[in-house]
Amino acid sequence: MTRVIVDANLPSVLPSLTETVELCDPSGRVLGQFIPKFDISQWEFDSPEPTEEELDRRAASNERTYTTAEVLAHLEAL
Repeated sequence: MTRVIVDANLPSVLPSLTETVELCDPSGRVLGQFIPKFDISQWEFDSPEPTEEELDRRAASNERTYTTAEVLAHLEAL
Protein backbone atom coordinates (compact mmCIF):
# COMPACT_ATOMS: atom_id res chain seq x y z
CA MET A 1 0.00 0.00 0.00
CA THR A 2 1.21 3.47 -0.82
CA ARG A 3 2.26 5.66 2.08
CA VAL A 4 1.80 9.41 2.30
CA ILE A 5 3.64 11.52 4.86
CA VAL A 6 1.41 13.85 6.87
CA ASP A 7 2.95 17.29 6.45
CA ALA A 8 1.99 20.76 5.23
CA ASN A 9 1.55 19.44 1.64
CA LEU A 10 -1.10 16.88 2.62
CA PRO A 11 -4.15 19.03 1.69
CA SER A 12 -2.83 19.42 -1.85
CA VAL A 13 -2.02 15.70 -2.19
CA LEU A 14 -5.33 14.20 -1.00
CA PRO A 15 -7.57 15.37 -3.89
CA SER A 16 -5.34 13.66 -6.46
CA LEU A 17 -5.39 10.25 -4.76
CA THR A 18 -7.34 7.48 -6.48
CA GLU A 19 -6.62 4.55 -4.18
CA THR A 20 -6.42 3.89 -0.44
CA VAL A 21 -3.15 5.07 1.14
CA GLU A 22 -1.58 4.87 4.56
CA LEU A 23 -1.02 8.19 6.28
CA CYS A 24 2.28 8.27 8.17
CA ASP A 25 4.09 10.71 10.39
CA PRO A 26 7.58 11.84 9.29
CA SER A 27 9.19 8.92 11.19
CA GLY A 28 7.15 6.41 9.15
CA ARG A 29 4.69 5.43 11.89
CA VAL A 30 1.29 4.64 10.37
CA LEU A 31 -1.39 6.98 11.67
CA GLY A 32 -4.30 5.64 9.65
CA GLN A 33 -5.67 5.16 6.18
CA PHE A 34 -7.21 7.57 3.71
CA ILE A 35 -9.88 6.20 1.38
CA PRO A 36 -10.76 8.61 -1.43
CA LYS A 37 -14.41 9.37 -2.08
CA PHE A 38 -15.73 7.15 -4.87
CA ASP A 39 -17.53 9.05 -7.63
CA ILE A 40 -19.49 6.54 -9.67
CA SER A 41 -20.06 9.10 -12.45
CA GLN A 42 -16.40 8.75 -13.38
CA TRP A 43 -16.83 5.05 -14.20
CA GLU A 44 -18.34 3.42 -17.21
CA PHE A 45 -19.70 -0.06 -16.69
CA ASP A 46 -18.52 -2.47 -19.32
CA SER A 47 -20.48 -5.68 -19.34
CA PRO A 48 -20.97 -7.90 -22.34
CA GLU A 49 -24.33 -7.79 -24.07
CA PRO A 50 -26.09 -11.16 -24.15
CA THR A 51 -25.79 -13.00 -27.45
CA GLU A 52 -28.82 -13.90 -29.54
CA GLU A 53 -28.30 -17.51 -28.46
CA GLU A 54 -28.44 -16.50 -24.81
CA LEU A 55 -31.59 -14.43 -25.35
CA ASP A 56 -33.21 -17.39 -27.14
CA ARG A 57 -32.18 -19.73 -24.33
CA ARG A 58 -33.71 -17.43 -21.74
CA ALA A 59 -36.95 -17.09 -23.72
CA ALA A 60 -37.24 -20.87 -24.07
CA SER A 61 -36.43 -21.54 -20.43
CA ASN A 62 -39.11 -22.97 -18.19
CA GLU A 63 -37.58 -21.35 -15.13
CA ARG A 64 -40.05 -19.50 -12.94
CA THR A 65 -39.51 -15.74 -12.80
CA TYR A 66 -40.79 -13.36 -10.14
CA THR A 67 -41.82 -9.75 -10.27
CA THR A 68 -40.36 -7.23 -7.87
CA ALA A 69 -43.70 -7.08 -6.06
CA GLU A 70 -43.71 -10.86 -5.61
CA VAL A 71 -40.18 -10.84 -4.20
CA LEU A 72 -41.00 -8.00 -1.79
CA ALA A 73 -44.19 -9.75 -0.65
CA HIS A 74 -42.23 -12.93 0.01
CA LEU A 75 -39.54 -11.07 1.98
CA GLU A 76 -42.16 -9.28 4.06
CA ALA A 77 -43.78 -12.61 4.90
CA LEU A 78 -40.53 -13.99 6.36
